This record gives sequence, C-alpha cells and structure tokens, in this order.
Amino acid sequence: MSAFYNTIFYQPIFNLLIGLYNLVPGHDIGVAIIILTVLIKLVLWPVSAKALKSQKALSDLQPKVEELKRKYKDKEQKEELAKKLMELYSQEKVNPASSCLPLLIQLPVFIALYQAMSHGLQSSGFELLYSFVSQPEVIEPSLLGVINLALPSLPLALAAGIGQFFQARMMVTRRQPKDTPGAKDEQMLSSMNKQMMYVMPFVTVFIGMQLPGGLALYWFVMNLLTIAQQAIFFRKGKPEAAA
Repeated sequence: MSAFYNTIFYQPIFNLLIGLYNLVPGHDIGVAIIILTVLIKLVLWPVSAKALKSQKALSDLQPKVEELKRKYKDKEQKEELAKKLMELYSQEKVNPASSCLPLLIQLPVFIALYQAMSHGLQSSGFELLYSFVSQPEVIEPSLLGVINLALPSLPLALAAGIGQFFQARMMVTRRQPKDTPGAKDEQMLSSMNKQMMYVMPFVTVFIGMQLPGGLALYWFVMNLLTIAQQAIFFRKGKPEAAA
C-alpha cells in the first residue's frame, strides 16, 4: 500500500513541484506551489463539478424527501422508507454519496502535498526525482522573498480561513416559507450550513497555523479556485432555474 501511495500520489506531486520550481523564473517555490494548485484543481474539476451538481440536486429533492418521511413515519415502516428513498434517488439520478467524493480524493493528495512540501522546502528527498527532473542545489523556501513557506504563517492561515468562509457562504441554502412542503427539513439544512460557514473558517485558521506556510498557501489558492468554480456553476444554473 505504501509503494502504491508513493507511486500514484507522492512521487508525481513531488516531481511536479520540483519541476515547476526549476521552470519558474527566479525559482520561487511559492509561485511553483500556486501553479501546482491550479493544475491539481484542473484535474479535480470534473469531480468537483459533479459533487456540486449532486449537492444542488439533493437540496432540490428535500421537499420530496420530507414528504416521504411524513408518509412512512412509523418505526415499522423504516425499511419501506429506505426503499422509497432509494427509488427517488434512482429516479432523479442523484447519488447522495457523490458530494463526498472530492473530499475522499483530495485527502491523499493533501497528505502527499504535505510530504512533498516538507521535503521540498527543506531541500531533501531528491532521490525520488525522475531522471528528467533536474535536482536543484538548494530550494529557497519563500514566497516572493517575503514569507517563509517552511514555517507556519499566520497571514496565509488567515487568508485560507477567509477563503473558506466565502466558499461556504456560497453554499448556504435559502430558507423556504414555513408553509412550503419540506420547509422544516430545508430550514434545518440551511441552519447547519450557516453554522459550518462560521465554524470551518476558524478550524481552517487553527490548522493552518500548525502547518508549513506552503500548505496554507495551497489551501488559500484552492479555496479561491473553488469559489470561482461555484460561481460558474451557479451562474450556469440560473437560466435553467428560471426556465
């Protein structure tokens, strides 16, 4: 399993990071991390788009889900409720688990990035470089010569937290009127989203303060790219909603 992880995740990301460092004018590791983040986002773009579509579809289905829960509210009807919910999801072509897929995919990528930056920013681990990637003598672990990315950075952690806030804010669902079918469930979902909108930024800042600045920079740039993707997705969805 370790060999598989190194071959599929860590080694390619580490080589790409060092390769970008070699190509970037001025050999700025911070700029290399930004470019690497953009490339990773482009690779994960289709998966993230599918997750956004699934989240929106699940939100749109809440009134129907609530109606089924009211219809099969007795304990002895739990199996029938589960069956009807699966039929509903199948009919609407919605996979409740698909919104979690990007998180599961990004987890090994994030761990590989942490290891790659830990070694790269300390100018170590070069024995895993591919033959076509030049080995630098030493890596200057700074962003534009200002922020040391090998050490925790409060400004970058705060920037990541702010980005997390605006990313979550875009996903907060609007409350429905109280007399709308399924409004109670929808309002509960909206309340949970609002709580996460305020809690997650603090969690992001707290974790970001413990990690190398390079990872906080990655987190911040990834949040910006995700905000852009969500803006594109919701803008495309407006004409359909209006229709």
